[in-house]
Amino acid sequence: MAPPSNRRSGFSRKAQYGLFATYVIAVGGALLAALLLIISIVDPTGFSALKTSGNEITAPVARFFNSIRRSVNDMGGNMSAYFDAASKNADLNREVEANRQKLNDAAALKVENDRLRKLLGLVRETSEGGVVARLISTSATSSRSLATLSEGSTKGVISGQPIRGPEGLVGRTINVGPTTASVLLVTDADNVVPVMRAEDGLPAFSSGLANGTVVIRPINLGVNPFKKGDIIVTSGNGGLYPPNVPFAMVLEKSDVGAIARPFADPARTPYVVTMPIFQPKVLEAEAKSEENGDEAP
Repeated sequence: MAPPSNRRSGFSRKAQYGLFATYVIAVGGALLAALLLIISIVDPTGFSALKTSGNEITAPVARFFNSIRRSVNDMGGNMSAYFDAASKNADLNREVEANRQKLNDAAALKVENDRLRKLLGLVRETSEGGVVARLISTSATSSRSLATLSEGSTKGVISGQPIRGPEGLVGRTINVGPTTASVLLVTDADNVVPVMRAEDGLPAFSSGLANGTVVIRPINLGVNPFKKGDIIVTSGNGGLYPPNVPFAMVLEKSDVGAIARPFADPARTPYVVTMPIFQPKVLEAEAKSEENGDEAP
């Protein structure tokens, strides 16, 4: 049997029930709103009680959604604070690194100024003055211990002049050129330096070991009185090196005397000053002639 021709296609009984339910809910909501409006006008106290009850019923749901909202807000705030703290930490790290570099520069400048002050004092102490120069290179070979001075004969540097740093004796000049000069360091095996123990003036002589240290040999080879910590200075014997220039400190005794380390390390002594060649006999003769001249009528 064919279906009625007046039936609307796609319109089922389920849709009819849904539409009916929508109408019922809308009408029921309108009636409830009207009832509540009437109650609020006729009985405000009762309406307040109903409102309070409604708030109590909906409070848990409101608290739940409020908790979710605060958690989301806190999460956003924490994430923002985290990224902000990371940015601030990076800025602080850069600032700390810059301050550390400034402190290092200030410390290096202080060391440089201290060296220059000591050299200035050495120049003033030297009767004939001295030439302040740099050690621009040192020998890396094991056979010879040499350094290059940044000044030469044009500034008054001559061959054989003692070279002293702020800490002590460095060596003597050899092979002087117009603008540079070679320095034979005290650690060279061919550089023999007359020295003495500062404590009692015990005479000895030093020669280099080409490894940054020197060997101190007493004049009397049968006696070895040296001990660790002894301070060695130049004696002035034989001329060339003036007396009482700081030289080295004894590290240990040896079979022939003692092993000592010079106070002046060329690798850490950028500035040095030349000293006049010490000539004790000439100085003594000059002193005697001055005395005789003073006694003459």
